[in-house]
Amino acid sequence: MAGRINDEDVKAVRDAVPIDAVVSEYLQLRNAGGGNLKGLCPFHDEKSPSFQVSPSKGLFHCFGCQEGGDTITFVMKIDHLSFSEAVERLAGQAGITLRYEEGGYNPAHQRGERIRLVEAHKIAAEWYAEQLATSPEAETGRVFLAERGFDQAAALHFGVGYSPQGWDHLTRYLRGKGFSDKELILSGLSQEGRRGPIDRFRGRLMWPIRDIGGDVVGFGARKLHEADNGPKYLNTPETAIYKKSQVLYGIDLAKKDIAKASRAVVVEGYTDVMACHLAGVTTAIATCGTAFGGDHIKILRRLLMDNGSARVIFTFDGDAAGQKAALRAFEDDQKFAAETYIAIAPDGMDPCDLRLAKGDEAVADLVEPRTPLFEFALRQIVSRYDLDTPAGRAAALDEAAPVVARIKNSGAQHEVAVQLAGMLGILDTQFVVKRVAQLARWARERGGKGPAPDRQQRGGGPQQFAPARTAPRGPALNLRNPVFATERELLKLALQRPELVSPAFDAYGVDEFTAPPYAAVRQAILDAGGAEYGVQDPQEYLIRVRDAAPDDTVRAMVTELAVEAIMLHRGVKEVDETYAGAQLVTVRRRAVERRIRDITSRLTRLGTHGDPAELASVQNELWVLQQYDQALREHGAAAL
Repeated sequence: MAGRINDEDVKAVRDAVPIDAVVSEYLQLRNAGGGNLKGLCPFHDEKSPSFQVSPSKGLFHCFGCQEGGDTITFVMKIDHLSFSEAVERLAGQAGITLRYEEGGYNPAHQRGERIRLVEAHKIAAEWYAEQLATSPEAETGRVFLAERGFDQAAALHFGVGYSPQGWDHLTRYLRGKGFSDKELILSGLSQEGRRGPIDRFRGRLMWPIRDIGGDVVGFGARKLHEADNGPKYLNTPETAIYKKSQVLYGIDLAKKDIAKASRAVVVEGYTDVMACHLAGVTTAIATCGTAFGGDHIKILRRLLMDNGSARVIFTFDGDAAGQKAALRAFEDDQKFAAETYIAIAPDGMDPCDLRLAKGDEAVADLVEPRTPLFEFALRQIVSRYDLDTPAGRAAALDEAAPVVARIKNSGAQHEVAVQLAGMLGILDTQFVVKRVAQLARWARERGGKGPAPDRQQRGGGPQQFAPARTAPRGPALNLRNPVFATERELLKLALQRPELVSPAFDAYGVDEFTAPPYAAVRQAILDAGGAEYGVQDPQEYLIRVRDAAPDDTVRAMVTELAVEAIMLHRGVKEVDETYAGAQLVTVRRRAVERRIRDITSRLTRLGTHGDPAELASVQNELWVLQQYDQALREHGAAAL
């Protein structure tokens, strides 16, 4: 085991590396007054910055999640390092040689695992780059880059390299640098062969993938030779330092300009990032062998600071796959405070091809925001329906209206609702505008948790049930009533096992709980931040729910539900997602059925002499609810 790091050296590291410089590698910081800086907390999701850094004190603290500490603590938490590993990393940045109480000066075998894996990748990246620049065998790689408009300077700027075709060139080189076979396998640079470790990447062009702090954590490798039977692109496997859903290629080069310009350009490949940067679009980044998702959004949000002028532009190929990727990106659109746009080049060219064909100006012009992502998604939705028929127009509206309702700017929302009416050929523009406004209001009342477009297509989703601020009246509480018993079980799950019912539970209205005491508990959970908060901090969650209770009676009910055993049905052996899903569906279906009865009664009252617009609206709502009820019956929790 490594010896204890000398206390004087630990203090020297703390003094030598300013905390604001370290934190700024991971998120954008702005002046908070009083000499402090603020930003979006990297340890929990938040919309307003509550994470503060005090450079003078060398400390950070989040007033949202209560994480806090010094520079070393920050590095430990953000990169999941031990104390020694964090000190070693910071010491390396500051050029400080560490002394150990039990064994001299920082020998290689005493380095922490993550530090060792990062060091192996750094050495490998330098070695690959040298091979590309000097090896005769790498001529194929140099030609590949040149044909795409990248010279030696470009390759050097992005650290592009080449992996020789032999079995174990890199493996033997890293062994000579003191790395063990176990470390090489763990790093993903080598893999098990018949007679020991062999190189994972052979005969390929290599792009080093760096994390936001600038450390090389993996590689993207492009096939060059016909004899290579592997995939066109091969990435580093998941390792202790490389998680493909949590890295963005080019983020180390782009982060400062993204923060400065409040703008990010998301492209599809490594060469597209290179083409954009060389064309002056230095905010370009790309995912690494996976779709753009929630973890990528978290990285960008910390840099963009969620200010209203921020822009995220997605570039996708114009083919079916590119359109599908764009719609996937739109599903996460509401997680951004930034406005999102899509850019598709003429003839479906990607930025790399566009730069070759038309030059740098064409690439810069491509990524100027033109088509909002929601508009692209609308056109894709509408194109799937037969708009020559009333049923086709109604179905298209049912799926498209929630998309418009998600537009953040209310003025733009109204304008796009009018455009949607035109796209659908619905003459009654106000009907569409009112429909969108209603969906937007319901979403706001649920804290912005609106239904996804695909769920709306299946029949409307849970937006029919806005939470009421007052507990509804209901019959006396009787646990023999299966309605009340199911509501009780669902509340127990929300308090005891919030991870099993979140985030679906937080979209449930207070009026979906018909027993007044249970409706009051539901309201307390809502006021405490919802079940989603319980996933983040279970202990604080229960305290907050109890504090949110309006009186001692409800507070006692919260405590009772929090400690009472969950009652499993006959044949059910454990409390799991399947069991929780069944309770969610049962409560929701009963609420749907109640709403259907109410609307049916209203239709009867309207009869055939009512206002045609009102009659059409009520009939449409009934149809939506019936479709949703059918989806719940057929798909269970997947339809929520």
